[in-house]
Amino acid sequence: MGSIANTAPPQGLAESPVTREQVTTRTRILAIDALRGLVMLFMLVDHVRETFYLHLQVTDPVDATTTDPGLFFTRLLSTFCAPTFVALTGLSAFLYGQSHTKAEVSEFLFKRGLFLLLLEVTVVGFAWPTQPLGFPPQNFWLQVIWAIGISMIALAALIHLPRWAQFAVGLAIVCLHNFLDPIVLTPESPWYPAWAGIHQRAVIELGGGFMAKTTYPVLPWIGLIVLGYAAGPWFARGTEPTERIHRLVMIGTSLVLGFLVIRYLNFYGDKPWFAGEDSLRTTMSFLALTKYPPSLLFLMPTVGVGCLLLALFEKIDGSALLPHLAYFGGAPMFFYVLHLYALKVVYNVAVMLYGKTKGEVFGADNLSTVWIWVAILTPVLYFPTRWFATLKQRRRDIWWLKYL
Repeated sequence: MGSIANTAPPQGLAESPVTREQVTTRTRILAIDALRGLVMLFMLVDHVRETFYLHLQVTDPVDATTTDPGLFFTRLLSTFCAPTFVALTGLSAFLYGQSHTKAEVSEFLFKRGLFLLLLEVTVVGFAWPTQPLGFPPQNFWLQVIWAIGISMIALAALIHLPRWAQFAVGLAIVCLHNFLDPIVLTPESPWYPAWAGIHQRAVIELGGGFMAKTTYPVLPWIGLIVLGYAAGPWFARGTEPTERIHRLVMIGTSLVLGFLVIRYLNFYGDKPWFAGEDSLRTTMSFLALTKYPPSLLFLMPTVGVGCLLLALFEKIDGSALLPHLAYFGGAPMFFYVLHLYALKVVYNVAVMLYGKTKGEVFGADNLSTVWIWVAILTPVLYFPTRWFATLKQRRRDIWWLKYL
């Protein structure tokens, strides 16, 4: 649902208010796609880490007392991915609605949500690098694609609410869902499967040797996607960029400062932080936040920084880097599937060449291996992703491309 555009100003800009609006629109869309592309690259870092550093798997939240600082901050980089992407998914749904009726948007969200659920348990589920070769997979990891799919289905209904009600619902879910943390159900409860999908990270036995793990309980993500949609009018055609940038800076700054205050007071929104053996460990504890499901304090700084980056990208639209980031953001699902299968190939080749060097898995000895592979894979994945993003823009008559 993203778009790629050439940002070079056409001739006669000063004389043509229509052309000026077109340039403003391209800049706005470019900034959104560039931010989405940046967090996709952050995601690549984290998935390379999971591929080569699975033997040193981190907990949620990351254990600040035992985790190597380099590994901690490498993992921390990925915290911006899901919140930014889900919020932009809601925003993109609003932008899609500028050229479609609300009924058409609702229908598309419902269908694409179902498509993502199917994709998660088939193509994506099989793609994880350490997933045993063979089909169907025995274990279904209901992760970010699943959460986005469920959130899109929920948004298909919630877009019919008044805008004030969308903000109210979204804020209530995001700000108050941590009050539900004490509710922990066991498999004996008839409500256990539903609650595991909504708010409790858990394993569901499906029978026949199959199981599903609800890695991404969906309730907070539904709140966030609704807020992204409700913020859509700030990005509508004809809106003033200066006002939008100012609003993004104010919201982003307020969220980051609000996080610092609430986190320091240590009374709500996540597991308490502690004073460590030194300032580094104390800082790590302060930044160790719960992602599954995302706590209020997890979402505040990640969404806040996302707002600040979006404002920055719209202001520096002439940067040579942004169009390249926008290619990654213009074909996010294609990139997502492509990078998983690329990592799967690399991992299995490594196992064939070197064996399982870290117990049951192949693993690297040095964290620098992660960054070396990120440097290798980024240009390798860039060119097919750019081709597909360009194809999406050129061939809008191919209806199924919008689902990818």
